Parts: sequence; C-alpha cells; structure tokens
Amino acid sequence: MEELLLPLLLPGLLPVLLPVLAITSTQRKITCVLVFFVVFVWRSEGENKANCPRPFQGNHKVLSLESVLVNSFQEGSSAIMECGTGYVLESGSGSITCHDGNWTQLTLTCKKKDCGPPTPQPNMTFNISAGTLLGDVIKVTCDEGYRIRGSSYKECIAAGWKGTASCLTITCPKPAEMTNGKVLWDSQDLPKYGETLQFECDGGYTLTGERSLVCGKGGKYQAPPPQCKEASTSTSPSATTPALRDKTITTAAATNTSQEKSDIAANATKDTDYLPVVVSVICISLGGCIVAICLHRFLLKKKGSYDTREDLKPELLSFQNV
Repeated sequence: MEELLLPLLLPGLLPVLLPVLAITSTQRKITCVLVFFVVFVWRSEGENKANCPRPFQGNHKVLSLESVLVNSFQEGSSAIMECGTGYVLESGSGSITCHDGNWTQLTLTCKKKDCGPPTPQPNMTFNISAGTLLGDVIKVTCDEGYRIRGSSYKECIAAGWKGTASCLTITCPKPAEMTNGKVLWDSQDLPKYGETLQFECDGGYTLTGERSLVCGKGGKYQAPPPQCKEASTSTSPSATTPALRDKTITTAAATNTSQEKSDIAANATKDTDYLPVVVSVICISLGGCIVAICLHRFLLKKKGSYDTREDLKPELLSFQNV
C-alpha cells in the first residue's frame, strides 16, 4: 500500500522540495534526512498496525508448508494450520485470517493416528489389546513349532508400525555318528519340530537309552542320544571248572538230603495225626462185637425156654416101630 501511495505523494512534495534545492548544501542534507526519517516512521507505523504475528503452533498443530514460507502476514491475509506429525484431522478447519492485527478463531481439532492391526504374516500372532494408536506397543508371538527372528514388539509411529519380525521353523541339530550303530535319518535337512529320529545298533551290540528322539521346543531333544554297547555272552556248561561242578553236586546232594528229611518228618507227623482216629475205630469195632455176642446169647436163652422137643419126634417114632 505504501509503495503505491509514495509515487502519488511525490508530485505534491515537489513544490516543497524546490525551495529546498535553492538552499545551501548543508541545509539540503539536513532537510533530506528529515524527510526520509518522516517517511520511514510513517511506513513503520503502517506496517505495525496492519500486520499479524506469526500464528501460534502447539497442541499438535503446525503451519502448512505454504504458510511457513511467508515472511509477514498483512491485514486480510490468510494462513493454513494443519495437524502435526502422527496426528490426523478430527474436525474443524485449519484456515485463519488476519484482521486488525489478530487472527480469527482456529476450529481445527487433531487426534492420534491409528495404525490399525499389523499386516498378517505366516505363523505369527499379534496381541493388540494395548491399542493401535500412536505410541502404543503390541506383542508379537509365533505359533507352536516356530521361533521369532527380530523384534518381539511393534510400536505405532507416524509412519506406521515400527519393528520387523518373522517366524522361522524350529530345527534340531542332527546327532553325531553313532559308534557301532547308526541314525535312521535319510534327509539332508535338519530335523524339524515334532519330527522323530530312530536309532539302531550293529549286530552283537545292545542299545542303551532312548531308541527314538523327538525334536522339541527350543531346538532340543527330550533325551541325550543313545549308545551301543557290546552284548554280554553267557557261560557254556563245558567251560565250568571241576571245582565249581563238584561244589554244585555237593550242594545239590545236601539239598536232596534235607528234602528227604523234611519229607520223613512230614510223614511222621501225618501218621501221628492219624493215631487217635485208628484207636477210636478199633474201640468202636470191639464195642460192636461185644454187643453182638451178648445179644446172640440172649436170643439163644430165650429160644430154649420154649423148646417143644419136636426135633426128637422122628427118633421116638423109630423106637416105637421096633
């Protein structure tokens, strides 16, 4: 505005300046200085009255890139406010206007950015119970049989989720070669979680330990590898020494003698147990005989008291006939 008014005022100032040109050089210099001073003060007062201060930046609100490049905000000019890094527009407008050296009321409202659930990955689980807003941290876990490589946590930042992780299959080291035995594993790959290794020994050797091992959590087996030990041989009868054989025979004879004595003692005890029974039977038999004899004699006596001599009748008849 002042740049436009100054050319218009110069023609009016010429009548004032022409008399000044006729004065001495010293007076002319003083007059020029006074004129420029008046013009400078007038312009400064005009600027201070019309311009607005740089808008306040805070509460996660900042000037837009276009407004940041403006050096001064004059009367009627506008500025654009926007949400800061990590925040997004919730409601309102970010436009403000300079009026009488003050800015109009800002209605812009900002809120935290929501990162949302992370992108799904194979065999990986995210615990988002703590939230998915700016600054929230979530836990990363792998499914059973897998181990995590990288960070076990992810943080929501302005650019999205921070933290890289992946889930790898758990593997166990292949056991060393067995002495006098072998591992039944034909694959060139390492045993994976849940896979089983079988072991066997060469002929003449016995396996000591677990015959099979399973690859478990942490890439470890549930037991140490087994070993193959030489099988023990039994002693043949022909290799028995004579002294040992004699001792065996003596022991067997002593055992037989003891057995016979035990049998005799048992039989004697058994016979002694039967003696009361035998005596009882004999006594009962004798008593029965005595009773039978007495009864027989009693019956004979009773029969004799009723004798009719009929057995003598034939002899009497023979005598009478003579």
